[in-house]
Amino acid sequence: MMVIGLTGSIAMGKSEAAKVLAHYGLPIFDSDAEVHRLYDSEAGATLIRPFVPEATAHGRVDRKLVTEAVLKDPALLSRLEKQVHAEIRKRRDAFIAHTKAAGAKAVVLDIPLLFETGSEKDMDKIIVVSSRPEVQRVRALTRPGMTEERLNLILAKQMADSEKRARADVVVENNSSLEDLKKSLLDILQVWGI
Repeated sequence: MMVIGLTGSIAMGKSEAAKVLAHYGLPIFDSDAEVHRLYDSEAGATLIRPFVPEATAHGRVDRKLVTEAVLKDPALLSRLEKQVHAEIRKRRDAFIAHTKAAGAKAVVLDIPLLFETGSEKDMDKIIVVSSRPEVQRVRALTRPGMTEERLNLILAKQMADSEKRARADVVVENNSSLEDLKKSLLDILQVWGI
C-alpha cells in the first residue's frame, strides 16, 4: 500500500486537494481534524492536564486557555507539541494499519506540518500543493478572523514554500480553478497507478 503525504502552506489548497482525493476514493487521515477530536476528548484533557491543568477542567481541552498559557510561557509550546504529535502519530499509524488491512491501494495523510515534524520519512510519495504568493495571500485574508498580522505570524512559523517544493515528489500548482486542481491530482494518481 502506498502512503502518500499531502502538505502545503496556509491557503494553498491542501484541504481542497484532500477533498478531491477522497472523492477519487482514497482514504484520508486529516491530522488537523484528529487534533480537534483529541482536544475535544477526555484523552486529550488527560494528555494536556500535566502541562496546563486549568485548560482541562471539563473533560476536554480549552484551546483559548492553552493559548494564554503558551503566551505566558513560550517554551510550553514545544512540550505540548511533542505530546500531541506523538499521540497523533499513534492514531495515524492505527489508521494506516486499518486501511492496509482493508485492502486499500493507497492512503493519504493530510499533514500541514509534514516536513516540520519529520513525518516525510514515513511517506512513499509526497504531494505539495502550492500557489503563487499573491493568490495565497488573497485566499488567506478571506478567512474569518484572518488579518495581515496573523497571516504573517503563521507564515513565519511554516517552512518556506520553496523548501517544501524542493522536498516534494510532486508539486501541484493551485492557482486557478477547482477543475484544474482535480485534473492535476487525477493525472498524478494515474501515473502512480492508483
